[in-house]
Amino acid sequence: MKKTIALLQEGCCSVISDTLPESVAIELSEGFAALSDPVRLRLFNLIASSENGEVCACELVEPLAKSQSTISHHLKVLFEAGLVKKERRGTWIWYSIESDRVSSLRFALN
Repeated sequence: MKKTIALLQEGCCSVISDTLPESVAIELSEGFAALSDPVRLRLFNLIASSENGEVCACELVEPLAKSQSTISHHLKVLFEAGLVKKERRGTWIWYSIESDRVSSLRFALN
């Protein structure tokens, strides 16, 4: 992720003017693909906008009116795409945004 940001910042990989290396394109597309689902985008937004920067998975079921298993599946996709971090505390898992990964996606859009 940091390598992707560095490549983009160096100007060698400008999406508009230069050829985007395949490895960078794959990495970026995985992140954007994970956010392309409305449920995942809403989950990501709930986590990103939380007051203390993290949310317990148990708090994400009601706002989206989805089953716990559906929420877990979508959180797993976001985690595997590197967009969120997770920390187990007892029986619950707390999620927060992976800021470096999000920065690389944001930079690619600029």
